[in-house]
Amino acid sequence: MMTIQNYVRAQSLQQAYDLCQNRRNRIVAGMLWLRQTGGSVNTAVDLCDLGLDTIEETDDAFVIGAMTPLRKLELHPGFAAYTGGAAARALGDIVGVQFRNLATVGGSVYGRFGFSDVLTLLLALDAEVELYGAGRMTLAQFAELPQTTRDLLVRIYIKKTPGAVAYRAVRIARTDFPVLTCAASRLDGRVRLCVGARPGKAMVLDLTDAAAGDLTPDTVRQLAEQAEKQIPTGSNSRGSAAYRSHLVRVLAERTLSQVGGFGNGD
Repeated sequence: MMTIQNYVRAQSLQQAYDLCQNRRNRIVAGMLWLRQTGGSVNTAVDLCDLGLDTIEETDDAFVIGAMTPLRKLELHPGFAAYTGGAAARALGDIVGVQFRNLATVGGSVYGRFGFSDVLTLLLALDAEVELYGAGRMTLAQFAELPQTTRDLLVRIYIKKTPGAVAYRAVRIARTDFPVLTCAASRLDGRVRLCVGARPGKAMVLDLTDAAAGDLTPDTVRQLAEQAEKQIPTGSNSRGSAAYRSHLVRVLAERTLSQVGGFGNGD
């Protein structure tokens, strides 16, 4: 059980940032995961008054506020069209609609959870994050920062780069945590494969050179076998390391085939 001593609705990013330099204070968003952690929080800092719950689509990018609910991103027509349905596949099995109406994109990204479908998808899309404090950086760079960072996640940026993205995950039961997540993208000639729930957080393989600028059925099979060897996996209650490594090869082949234009991912 979590206990909260004080609650503040921040009126500026600076105010929220200053409060969060105290390690006993915490940012609260949907509170769906944080409340499970227990412990005592001195001051809960809410960003709901800062207008960060919007998705702005421009000619060349999507700008997603950190307080945007997952459901809002799932249903955004422009984002759905750009990802070719991959967004709905990545978000649609996260617990349930009520949960996704509360859980935020920023909370999913900032937590850098091993089981995160959201992190896997956004890494494949070569997303960038805006931090109040550290500035703007790639999501891949942010994912490697220590969890102790006190910067605020403000927005996520996704450039509209020509190409394709595909997403698949395996779950023991629908709406359960995933056994493995996998996203592949081919954006402006660069080929990426992202695998999460290993059970560690998602990692990225840049396969551009190995693909030699082209994706054929033979190349995809070779890349999937390479991914199985290169991506470390572990065991937990949802699956063994050997099973996860097998899934890496299978899902990599399916998603890479889809972005190569000769498979539907099934």
